[in-house]
Order: sequence, then structure tokens, then C-alpha cells
Amino acid sequence: MIEHIEDLAQTNLFSGIVPDEIKSLLDCITARKVEFTKGEFIVEEGSNINDFGIVLSGHARSIKWDSTDRMIIITLLEKGSEIGVLLAASPEHKAPVSVQAQDDVAVLLIPYDRVLSRCKKGCPKHEKLLRNFIQIVAEKGLVLHERIDCLLKPSVRDKISAYLKRVTREQHSQTITIPMNRNAMAEYLNIERSALSRELSCMKREGLIDYHRNSFRVIDF
Repeated sequence: MIEHIEDLAQTNLFSGIVPDEIKSLLDCITARKVEFTKGEFIVEEGSNINDFGIVLSGHARSIKWDSTDRMIIITLLEKGSEIGVLLAASPEHKAPVSVQAQDDVAVLLIPYDRVLSRCKKGCPKHEKLLRNFIQIVAEKGLVLHERIDCLLKPSVRDKISAYLKRVTREQHSQTITIPMNRNAMAEYLNIERSALSRELSCMKREGLIDYHRNSFRVIDF
């Protein structure tokens, strides 16, 4: 785990905790590194979750299937992303989605009850970890609200606009990079691939956006 300490210091969970303290904290909460190969499920829909995770390397996605067996992408996960935070905090609920590795992925798995339990030494770093975890749970709720709001938009254009606006906020720029190809973007927005391409072309002709492959420039909505 030593090679990941500096990266972990940049994550939301370990925010405000210096690298020298992270190693001992990982031992305290019995965190462990687990590796998954491309296509393997990190979390399976319907399972009970007691551990949550942080992506150390690679890419993954949380997905589910609708009543017609069409796959819907819920979230895209990359290095530093959290996995199963809300589920670990509600262990009586079964996972409503699956999380699948898109390439070889390494994940730091952390038992939720070890984070929740007060450290016997009363160390400040453990208290900070718990506060960070609570903050992450709150932020996850807001992200899910934005995701649902996007899916409930009535038209293809509304869904595209809502998604692009969110990414511009996240990347703090009107010129952004979408972390997915067109097929994945269509799945993520729960629309047909042809409808997505048609609407993107229309928005480009109208001067609302410009794009080349995964690079987008939002001009005016």
C-alpha cells in the first residue's frame, strides 16, 4: 500500500490527513487492496455491502438493467472515486446496482464498521476520517439527485444539456473532456445512440456546442 499513500492523500476520504498518518490509519481500519480484472464485478446487484472502496487504479462503472434488459450506466468511476459508500452505510439494504471493472482495477476496500467505531486511542486522524466519510455521504446524495434530475428531463436535448452543464461545473471550464464514447454516453443518458448523434449534430449546427470526439466546447444553451 505504500505506493498509493500519496494518491490516497489527495482523495476526499483522507483529505486533511498527512501521508505519514495514512499508513498507520490504514492498519487501524484494516483496509486492504483488492485487484479485479476487466469485466469482473466489484459489486453485484442484490448483494449486501459491508465494505466500501476507493479506486486506486483503472476504471469502473456502476450499472443496472431495466425491464427490457437494456443496460443503464449510473456512474463512471476512475482513480480516486468511491465505491459503495451509501450501501456500506446502510448494510441492511441490498445493492441496487452492479459495479464492473472496465479494465484492470485495484480497489482499496475498507470495512464500514471500522470507520464508524471510535478509535480506542481517540486519535485525531480517525476522527477526521469519520468526518470526511460523513461529508462524502452527503455529497453522494447530491450527486444522485443531479443524476436523477438528468434522467427525468423530457427531451434528448434537455438530457444532453443537463449532462454537459454538470461536467463544465466539475471541470471548471467551458471546454471539457467527456470520459466515454458515444455508445457509453447514450447508455448513460438512457437514450438511443442514433438519437444522441442526431441531437448533437443539430446542437452543433445551431452554434450551441462544438465537439471533436470526446472533447466538447459549450458555447451557449
